[in-house]
Amino acid sequence: MKPLPRADWQALIPHTGAMCLLDEVLEWDAEHLLGRSHQHAQASNPLRSDAGLRAVHLCEYGAQAAAVHGALQARSCGIRPPPGLLVALREVRLACCWVSDPAVLDIQVWRVHSDAAAALYMFRIAQRGQCLAEGRALIALAI
Repeated sequence: MKPLPRADWQALIPHTGAMCLLDEVLEWDAEHLLGRSHQHAQASNPLRSDAGLRAVHLCEYGAQAAAVHGALQARSCGIRPPPGLLVALREVRLACCWVSDPAVLDIQVWRVHSDAAAALYMFRIAQRGQCLAEGRALIALAI
């Protein structure tokens, strides 16, 4: 599969400008998405401080990857993706406090369950092959 640049899917999600944290989708299918980001190293990143990016903010990268996955899946079915809202994070594990290394982030999400009201995703954010953050995100969908 050819990587999908941001321009291919950004209009499908509500995150715009500097708050759109993913750069590209490397691969995706009905249950999984692998994305990449350099946004954590950009001074314009609204989640970043002078010290870098707090690792807890990696959960937002996972949630956005879930939003992109849901939007791509809806588009492939010929429907408009419903608006979603991150309502819960569970079993979050952080391997560090700060992300100061500018190396690319690899963001993976797996859809565990979805129906008309909600979607549950597992997420994993890694850098240089090391897991920095993982957990589950529950997204409430507007019906």
